[in-house]
Amino acid sequence: MTKSKIRWGILGCGRIARKFAADLQLVTDAELVAVASRKKETAEVFTNEFPCKHVHGSYEELVNNPDVEVIYIASPHSHHYEHTLLCLNHNKAVLCEKAFAINSRQAKEMIELAREKKVFLMEALWTKFLPHYNKLLELLKNGTLGDIKAVLVNFGFRTGENAPQRLLDPALGGGTLLDIGIYNVFMTLSVLGKPDKIEATMVPAVTGVDEQLSVLFKYNNGAMAQLFSSFTTNLPTKMEIAATKAGLTLTTRFYEPSAAIQLYHEVKGERKLIEFEKEAGFGYQYEARHVNECLKKGLTESPVMTHADTLLLMETMDDIRKIAGIKYAVD
Repeated sequence: MTKSKIRWGILGCGRIARKFAADLQLVTDAELVAVASRKKETAEVFTNEFPCKHVHGSYEELVNNPDVEVIYIASPHSHHYEHTLLCLNHNKAVLCEKAFAINSRQAKEMIELAREKKVFLMEALWTKFLPHYNKLLELLKNGTLGDIKAVLVNFGFRTGENAPQRLLDPALGGGTLLDIGIYNVFMTLSVLGKPDKIEATMVPAVTGVDEQLSVLFKYNNGAMAQLFSSFTTNLPTKMEIAATKAGLTLTTRFYEPSAAIQLYHEVKGERKLIEFEKEAGFGYQYEARHVNECLKKGLTESPVMTHADTLLLMETMDDIRKIAGIKYAVD
């Protein structure tokens, strides 16, 4: 990889691709050199807002572009498997948006190919690179909270009539779990690890995917976690942790850089609000910087968002879906 600017391409030109492209401008050692859509007109509209050297009307053109070093995959997660394999088979490093795949079988194949080709591959779980998330890990590691006994985390919004079709389309991996519930699972795994037992139930939409989902994680040490995701109602979108020494709340939109930590020290009777200086942008620049660092070091796997992290997340969501009865054709 070049030691100067890392040359990026973006596969897919939807809403999240626009956010990522905007934040890539905040990464001093990154350059957007190419974008691709299934229709060149769509890519051209995208480059009106984010100018770049190459505009492609197919994904094959993008992966064959010798000017591109790494590709951010921003297509619907139903297509991440196909598009990641396409990039890897053309020796392009990949940052693949979450959910990484539809199921763990696909995820394993994607990771195995990356390892076989010795090409960098990472799931774009941006929350893991944000300041408030790393502060949470610090509080856990230094024993501030003590032993965690309970976790409550929720993410929900009312989709309405103008909601994107993909949210409820089973062919596109629709449903709350893979779209927003993934944050609930990810955060709980981060603080409690793999559950020993899972209970889950869902309310299906007319399309059959989960419109509401309730999940209970149980641990042999007595800890429990309740995870709730919904497309039918607006929820506070907070995460609460109760432990033996202290408790905390990750405030509204716990997965975004705007979140703060409200710390409650029950023994000392102290309450403390930990806020974080917010950079310009949406927050995707943190993961982009990390990818650049990995590529400059010649790494093929992130030491922060590892392949094992991705597989644990995907396998846990597979278990939840099996218990709750959420099925996709590719299963």
